[in-house]
Amino acid sequence: MFVEILDREFLNNQVLDYIIACAIIIIGLITINIVRAFFIQSLKRWAKRTTTTLDDKLIHISEKALIPVLYLGTVYLAIDKLNLHPILERTFDAILTIVATIFVIQLLSNTSEYLLRLYLVRQDNPNLMQSFRAIMPAIRIILWAIGFIFLLDNLGFDISALVASLGIGGVAIALASQGLLQDLFSYFSILLDRPFELGDFIVLGDYMGTVEHIGIKTTRLTSLTGEELIISNADLTASRLRNFKRMEKRRIAFKIGVVYQTSPEELKAIPEIIKKIITSIPEATFDRVHFSDYGDFSLNYEIVYFVNNNDYTVYMDIQQNINLVLFQAFAERGIEFAYPTHVTYLQSPEQGKTLIKD
Repeated sequence: MFVEILDREFLNNQVLDYIIACAIIIIGLITINIVRAFFIQSLKRWAKRTTTTLDDKLIHISEKALIPVLYLGTVYLAIDKLNLHPILERTFDAILTIVATIFVIQLLSNTSEYLLRLYLVRQDNPNLMQSFRAIMPAIRIILWAIGFIFLLDNLGFDISALVASLGIGGVAIALASQGLLQDLFSYFSILLDRPFELGDFIVLGDYMGTVEHIGIKTTRLTSLTGEELIISNADLTASRLRNFKRMEKRRIAFKIGVVYQTSPEELKAIPEIIKKIITSIPEATFDRVHFSDYGDFSLNYEIVYFVNNNDYTVYMDIQQNINLVLFQAFAERGIEFAYPTHVTYLQSPEQGKTLIKD
């Protein structure tokens, strides 16, 4: 009697087939709850003991991807044991394909976001968060577009015409927005290569300023005089620029001149005087000082030192201090700085030679 009941057919399936399908669903649900209660919860408790939040995000992504896949796999295994009507079977396959595609796209999107966040943490650069927020919507759009085409293909639609139309439309859009796309690619180049960042002081040809905003199309600088400079990203990546923010130390070279009437002893003492002045400044590193050449009206010395700071104001303060102390040291020794002079010698047979200086 029991065997006869199991052998009875309803909708082209025996009762035994329905029992097996129900058993698969029940066993699958129990297995999923066990995995969620023990394995995933254990991982969550472990993640709470760590200092970073990235492992919590990874476990959350895994849970959102794993649990729906297990549910979907359980239903698929159960229904696969049944002999369904062709229309019902195609409908089930279509629903399964749609749901699976959505899960895969969400998994790829969340994984991409997680990897980008992990990259930002390793870079330890808060300025990249602005670029991260601008890139993620574009990545999601691309993933959903690819997933939509994949879904249409698996549902039996002919996507060759759609792909061809997208290709032609893409070429037309690229030609129409060539400048915009060039700025966009330059933006990604700036993002990945990082020739400058927010807060950097850069010089580009005749323009200079502090980087205040890096946009998808343009970058904005604040100049020394206060006005805002807006420069396209394509111009920035195509030009040679100087980034002073990353300068660890500044090399300074300057010259002074003394008069020709300076004695040899004083000429020999000048390098030691200058060296002593520079070495007494904490943020300055002495390099060299030499009696370099004979000028038109002066004996010239070349001085080179380094400022261990990239701040221009610090450099000017140090240079001012050197100039003041050097002026005082020369005044105490009676050494005269040279200045442009003309010397004229007048000679007459009766009076001899006369010197006129102006």
